[in-house]
Amino acid sequence: MQRLRITFARGEEVKYLSHLDMMRLWERALRRAGVPLAYSQGYSPHPKISIASPLPIGVTSEGELMDIWLRKRVSPYSFSKAVSAQLPSGIDLVGVSQVALSLPSLQSQVRKAEYRVCLTSEKQRSDLEESFSHFLSQKEFQWQHRREGELRRYDLRPLVDRLWLVECHASEYVIGMVLRADSSGTGRAEQVSLALGFTEHPESIHRTSLILAGHQS
Repeated sequence: MQRLRITFARGEEVKYLSHLDMMRLWERALRRAGVPLAYSQGYSPHPKISIASPLPIGVTSEGELMDIWLRKRVSPYSFSKAVSAQLPSGIDLVGVSQVALSLPSLQSQVRKAEYRVCLTSEKQRSDLEESFSHFLSQKEFQWQHRREGELRRYDLRPLVDRLWLVECHASEYVIGMVLRADSSGTGRAEQVSLALGFTEHPESIHRTSLILAGHQS
């Protein structure tokens, strides 16, 4: 048995795929590549594949993580070469490495996620940076939004670890965000942008990395 950790990117072509569709896409690609997948036990065995944190619909990424269990050893190079040839446009392998079978589940290790969020606004740069400082100085920030027909109320402040301005050109801004992404709560970039005073939905949201327990953001 072998456990491989995959880092992959999701581009514009597949940003509207659901988590279930993404799992199906990977299963097809791995089977076509002839990868010796390990299967779960029980009445309905399924490939042992685990994605760290489902990517929200409409979001692109360059740092998605996935663990795959194989029933016999394959070199990361051979795996990459075989699987890359079967992946559709919009999915790119970034890295493959072997990890210990004894490690905790990948989902349980995720702590934070880093984003680059593109927005348009007539705000001045100084006003925007002041809004970052004001938000981060709060002990709590009560927030609510409607999702799937349900009004959700919560404290947004603990879900935001860092905010910074990456770049700005005229009325276009790129904001960096490190948001919580664990079992106690998940920050959503579009909600944070609203809380900062942006009235329009982000032009784009891109997840640059997932931060695991024991790693610094």
